Amino acid sequence: MDKFMAWMTDSFSPKVNKIAKNSWVASIQDAILTSMPLVFIGSFATIFSIVHDYWQQFPDLSMISTFSFGLFSLFLAFLIPQSVMKHKKHPDVEKQAGLAGVAFFLLITFPSISDEGIISFDLNLFGTGGMIAALIAGLFVGVIMHLFSKWKLIGEESAIPDFVAVWFNTLIPITIILLIGWFFTFQMKINLSEVINRLFEPLINLGGGFWGFLIINFLAFSFLYTFGISSWVLYPVQIAITLPAIAQNQSAVAAGGSASLIYTSEAVNLFLIGGGGATLSLCIMLAFMAKSPRLRMIGKASIIPSLFNINEPIVFGAPIAFNPILMVPMWINGILGPLIVWFSMSLGLVPIPYQPFQLWYVPTIIQSWIMTRSFTGVLLVIVIFVVSWLVYLPFFKIYDKQALAQDQELMEEE
Repeated sequence: MDKFMAWMTDSFSPKVNKIAKNSWVASIQDAILTSMPLVFIGSFATIFSIVHDYWQQFPDLSMISTFSFGLFSLFLAFLIPQSVMKHKKHPDVEKQAGLAGVAFFLLITFPSISDEGIISFDLNLFGTGGMIAALIAGLFVGVIMHLFSKWKLIGEESAIPDFVAVWFNTLIPITIILLIGWFFTFQMKINLSEVINRLFEPLINLGGGFWGFLIINFLAFSFLYTFGISSWVLYPVQIAITLPAIAQNQSAVAAGGSASLIYTSEAVNLFLIGGGGATLSLCIMLAFMAKSPRLRMIGKASIIPSLFNINEPIVFGAPIAFNPILMVPMWINGILGPLIVWFSMSLGLVPIPYQPFQLWYVPTIIQSWIMTRSFTGVLLVIVIFVVSWLVYLPFFKIYDKQALAQDQELMEEE
């Protein structure tokens, strides 16, 4: 165990953090995080729909979701190339790169133009249906703009005003980008967004299945987290699976069918009770059962954040991270939670979520009813909480005993 901990700390963790800080990966992360408020607004639309179900006079505000969460891919098409320019130290062309990203993405969605000059787009591609295409389009535009930023028509030493220099320096790369989109869409009649989706479909399906649900969530919210690696490292992978899945579930239910894709953020949130590793139960133990004054203080300070699924105070304060005694139960819960959710939904015991609700900081017991519209969803969360309690309890007792002995030693030394 000591050798494994040393390897994870000295070798594995630095490499993973280095990947996370890579300018291209960081650009995707920044773009997604920047657009999250619009996703949250889509979650409020879900709450409004619940009100509408019980109070028919309440206005139907579903279109708010259409023009927030439903434009997620369009936002990414702008934000990714803009973020690439920021990370590549080309701040003078950030906005131009973003605009080029939007233009290129719209081109590859294969719009149709009528004889009257009316242009039509598939609105589904503006939402999560075009997310992968938007990611690829944004990165492609970022590559082109980055390459041409090295060869400027007008140098920095020129007497021409900076904003005029930017105009001319971005003419060639933006023209090339638009010509490529025009060539494939209007000359070759190839729907690039559809091609991209088909290329990545096997990977998305693999990641969205049982093993993807189990492994990705275990790594992101438990295993890597205990070594100080944030779950945000895998967020681009997770969101590429979960957002299209919830959109497909929503479309299926709207068409009179049923939700079938379990791997959604909404389903994942059901086992993140108190945060990754279902740490709310451990936090309660520390706050009200610990004999160590130090652990009791940490538990009480962490209880309010934990109720809202923020567990950094306890993960790094107790600590769980780099602490073999508490890491192991967090790993166990990181496996049991996804297993319980997956089988309860696949067996039809709990409804599969079909409406977006990304407000992960809402207490899980409340989320469970909003996302499943079922008391069995509430019962599921209670079961997972009890299981997490039973898993943490023996490890908590061992750690509390050690911490109490350490506290007493410190008092004697003082």
